[in-house]
Parts: sequence; structure tokens; C-alpha cells
Amino acid sequence: MAITSGTPWESQRMPHYPRLKKGGHFDVVVIGGGITGLSAAFFLKQAGKKVCLLERTHIGSGDTACTTAHLTYVTDIRLAKLAKTFGEQQARAFWQGGIAAIDAIETIAREHNIRCQFRRVPAFLHAQLHGNRGETKQLEYEANLAGKLGFDARFVKSAPLVDRPGILFSNQAKFHPMAYLAGLAKAVHGGGCVISAETEAKEIEAHPLRVKSEGLEIDCDYLVIATHVPMMGITGLVSATLFQTKLYPYSTYAVGANIPRGKLAEMSLWDTSDPYYYLRIDRGTKSDYAIFGGADHKTGQAEDTNAPFDDLIHTLKQLLPEAEVDRRWSGQVIETNDGLPLIGETAERQFVATGFAGNGMTLGTLAGMMARDAVMKYENPWQKLFAVNRKKLRGGAWDYLKENIDYPYYYLKDRLAPVEADSTRDVKRGSGQVVKIDGKRVACSRDAAGKLTSVSAVCTHMGCLVHWNSAESSWDCPCHGSRFKPDGSVIAGPAETPLEAVKLPPAAKRPKRVPNTSPKR
Repeated sequence: MAITSGTPWESQRMPHYPRLKKGGHFDVVVIGGGITGLSAAFFLKQAGKKVCLLERTHIGSGDTACTTAHLTYVTDIRLAKLAKTFGEQQARAFWQGGIAAIDAIETIAREHNIRCQFRRVPAFLHAQLHGNRGETKQLEYEANLAGKLGFDARFVKSAPLVDRPGILFSNQAKFHPMAYLAGLAKAVHGGGCVISAETEAKEIEAHPLRVKSEGLEIDCDYLVIATHVPMMGITGLVSATLFQTKLYPYSTYAVGANIPRGKLAEMSLWDTSDPYYYLRIDRGTKSDYAIFGGADHKTGQAEDTNAPFDDLIHTLKQLLPEAEVDRRWSGQVIETNDGLPLIGETAERQFVATGFAGNGMTLGTLAGMMARDAVMKYENPWQKLFAVNRKKLRGGAWDYLKENIDYPYYYLKDRLAPVEADSTRDVKRGSGQVVKIDGKRVACSRDAAGKLTSVSAVCTHMGCLVHWNSAESSWDCPCHGSRFKPDGSVIAGPAETPLEAVKLPPAAKRPKRVPNTSPKR
């Protein structure tokens, strides 16, 4: 069976919203049309605010579309570690935030008749698939701790399918993320609130608070930045750069496969390895469907971006030999130094939300609630816990230092390393390479038809050199995770400016001359 690139959600028909024709004043401007931005806009509209949501491309075009859409309050960082680092009450609050988000999604879907296949399902955290299985005592401890803190969890000697000890978490959920976003957008647009697609926030001014976009000026009383990696906005350069050091972008991979109907119940599973594997089972009409993901790595730092897919397919086949893989895709998750998300104000009247790790759907929804509370000046139970300016690194101090070595390491390494090609003639169809032309490193790619595209290889964020991602046909930065299309346009930040187009001299397109060193006759 042929394996196509793309998610199972792509067939969802998304509503189209035209670009704003003129500026104006709104109570709140939201930048970003993913789960966080649309949730914030929805809750703010409910609170009576006039909202304008700006999306650079179209609704759901970012990393929300790449999710596997598990809905769980169980966080990537283990509960025992959370309790040890932050205290049991804070650990409980973190997980309760996930419960609040799942309940909100269920309520919104029901009240607005959003047919997003929302289902309550059991979920299992189990011992790692590969390697040492001696985790029974730790899993028992985690299950008891979860029960002590009021969560519906119990230890099981053998989790379904994997035959490993684990923890059963009842009443988790899953849904169709794009169907949910489509319904959410329809609930937001209208009644004084506006969604504007193909509208990129080019510039943000503080006094008055204003967003500029290609001739449009949109004034507002409050700004919510809901991009995957927050824009700088009205935050100063130093503060924005420091904020960036707390964020660690990771690429994550997934495959989809048809499996025999009724072989497994609908559920979610994930293991304790790092990075961990995760599996979602959906009921179908003729066959069921499995979504299997994992194999994460720091964005831009894998030599072979097809290898993670090979690993996932091999591991899935070990679990489900009958699986017929038909799809594969990748996305990006943002982690933080201490495992908690960063949600709150980075400047007066500017709210951001990021660092959701593997809980993007739940924490994005929770961030929408918190954005509403920040605008309305309501007390919020997670405000201090997730504060963006929290300074106490505690258990994350070593991770903070370890993760931030990437910038100086790759900045110097790539400049000292030899270029990948001597001429653009070396760039094959469907690939990309960095070529040195007139003393400059140029990111050159060639599409399937043979058309060559050349842009600067220097990331516009902080000057590192981008690497070609063969699995996704993109230029990825290994320092801070920015991603660019072959033409240089931004896929994901922190970079906000495209890679500069490079016009190649005719000589650059010719192969490098090799001196004739054969002996003279």
C-alpha cells in the first residue's frame, strides 16, 4: 500500500474567511488561528468582547493540524516529578487544568453541535516498549499518588496490546481536531467579531496598541499572541530573546494505519521511554484506524528525517502485524525547561501561550480560558503556576543549560563545516543542499519538476544556518527550531522574517571546473 504524506484530518472542509478590507478598533486582537487562538477568541466573545482574529494563511494551517489529537490531563512530565519539583498541590492543579480543558471541549462541541467525533476513552501509561521492563514499582507509586490527589487512576499488571505494567486513566478523550476548529471558527465569526485569513501581523506598536498588516492598521485594547512560538510583539528584544531560551522545539512524527475492525477497543496508550511512543485507536466502518507517533528530536538536528518514520513503522508492525500503513506526517512540539507551559503576559496588555509539549489540544484550550481571564481581569487558578516570568528553575536548571548549548554549538559548527555542494547542479530533484556561492552560503532546493529555488541559508532569527528536512521539504534551524518553506517563507517561529531570496549568477549554475591532473603524454 502506498504511503502518502499528510494527516487523517486533511479531508475536513474548513471555512474560508476573507482578508480584512479596512482597519478599525477591536477590544482584542488575537494572532493565530489554531487551537489556542480560536479558543481564546471563543471565550472572549462569550465574555462580550469584540474580537478580531488574524491568521497568516488559513484556519488550522499550523501545528494544530499535525496533532494526533489525544485529549488527556496526563502530562509528559511524570506526576511524581511534578510533585517533587513543585509540590503536590501544584501538580494537582496542572492536571486539573487538563480536566477543565477536556470538559470545555466536550461542552462546546455539544452546545454548538460541532460534529468532531468527541469520544471519552480509557488511556494507558505503560512501561517502555524497548529495553528494561523493571518499572512496576514506579508505576504503582504513580498510580497511588494520582489516586491520592483525586484522579481516577489505577495500576494494571498488563496494559492492552503491549502486555506491560501500566496505569489506567479513565475518562480521557479524543476528537477530530480540524472538525472541532471549523465549528469553533463558525461560532467566533460574526456578531461584531471577525476572523481574517491571509492576514499576517507584520508590525506591532505599543502606543496605541496596534497591529499593522500590509496597509491595514488594527487598533485594540489587548493583544493575544497565539502563534506556536510567540512573536516578539511589544516585548523588548532582550526580554524576547531571554524568553526564547526557555523554549525547546522538537520535531515529532506519526504514521496512520488501517487495522482489523474490532481487534482493539477505542483507547490511547503511551509508554515511559524518552522520547515516548503514543498510540491512538479509532473505530471505523470497515476497518479501524491506528495512529502511532513518537521518535522526537530537536528540530533541525536529525541527519535523516526519514529514519523516524522507519522506526515508527517497524515498531507498529511489531505491535500490530496486520497494520497497513497509509499515511505519515510530522509536527512540532515546544517544551520548556521545567515541564510547565508558559502562559501569561510578556508585556502589559500582551498575552502569550506556548510550551505545551505533548498536551497541545488541552493546554491550548486552557490557554484560551486564561486569555479571557487576563483580559477580563478575573482571578485564575493557573495564573501563577504557568506565569511566563517565573524565575525559579528548580529541577529544570540542568535542562535549561543543556538545551541552550545548541545556539553557540550549531552557530559555530555550521560555519566551520564544509558546504554540502559545490554547485547547484549537485542539488537533485526533490532535495535541498547548502551551496557556497560568492563566499555566501545559499540554501538551494529543487522541486520534483526540476525548478531551482535559492534563498539565504542564514536563519533570520539569530543567524544560525538552516538544514534541509528531506521528509517535509523544508529548511529547519537547529538552534531555535524555526522552519521555512523552500521559498524562504516562515512555517514556524521564532523567526518572523522570511529567508532572503538569492538571485544566482549564471556561473553558479554551472558545475565547478576540476583541473585536468592527468599526466601529459
